[in-house]
Amino acid sequence: MTSFAIVGAGVIGAHHAAILSRLASLTAIVDVDTARAEQLASAHGARPYPTLAAALGAAPIDAVVVCTPTGRHGPVAIEALRAGKHVVLEKPAEITVERTDEIIRAQRDAGTLVTVISQHRFDPATERVLEAIGRGEFGRVTSGIASVDWWRAQSYYDSGDWRGTWALDGGGALMNQGVHTVDLLIAALGRPVEVFAWTGTLAHERIEVEDVAAGLVRFDSGALGVLHATTSAYPGLSARLQVHGDRGSAVIDNDELTYFGDAAVTATGANTASQDPGRLSGAHHRQYLNFLGALAGTEPLRVDLATNRLAISVITGAYRSARTGRPVSLAGSAA
Repeated sequence: MTSFAIVGAGVIGAHHAAILSRLASLTAIVDVDTARAEQLASAHGARPYPTLAAALGAAPIDAVVVCTPTGRHGPVAIEALRAGKHVVLEKPAEITVERTDEIIRAQRDAGTLVTVISQHRFDPATERVLEAIGRGEFGRVTSGIASVDWWRAQSYYDSGDWRGTWALDGGGALMNQGVHTVDLLIAALGRPVEVFAWTGTLAHERIEVEDVAAGLVRFDSGALGVLHATTSAYPGLSARLQVHGDRGSAVIDNDELTYFGDAAVTATGANTASQDPGRLSGAHHRQYLNFLGALAGTEPLRVDLATNRLAISVITGAYRSARTGRPVSLAGSAA
């Protein structure tokens, strides 16, 4: 059975632990807050460690799950890769394309597997839409809209000194909350080549990053995409992806397929996971099954660093555009 260590015993680390305790062997919990590490380790029959180095030297570990603030992903992932371990990274992989490339180089040197949590690619609604696009059911895909209309109270940003900072969060509504929906837009429309955007901090205090962003993306196919992400939409609405082609369209709202082809779809049940960032859905479980299958050689890895790198390139390009007031070319976005 594959053995895992989790680095970061916060809210997200705890949810990963809940999944891994059912699927694999969770042997180590790493956190500089030793009390927090001890508490999570005790709940799942693992051992606590103050550093990854200590865990690697004492526990059987095949793969490391990185659940630290985003700006600390790279050093932890690279340490694990240099020790010959496989890696699971919470989204996004890092806060810049350049720092993501450092992880990619370390992975190539190690020859191990790295996946980035992009669980919404494993939602049944997403899979159905992407399969339809691949079969040409929507004809030529012409445009798409990625919109995240959420609310975060000021207390959310005040709950951790890393939240809302460029150094550790890497961005605001677009990078932290919007990255999954941006990823799905790319999955549907293809390789992005140019982005233009505006951002603002309009409803929150004591944060460096944006709480609203709007932009446009041009894709290699000629398709055009709209980006919208906010944590200032009280009381918090949905995450929504629209994909349009000349023979059909699709709408995914809060992970549910609500329109497909040329007709509305009756939802099988409300799925509020998109509105609750502290809740893991069945899609996380399916992504872990894919990762374990890839480790066993029974199926291909569906989400790798290069996949997530595209979303990071769009988001960081949008930030650069907002600073300069000019479109940003993403021609160098290939890994």
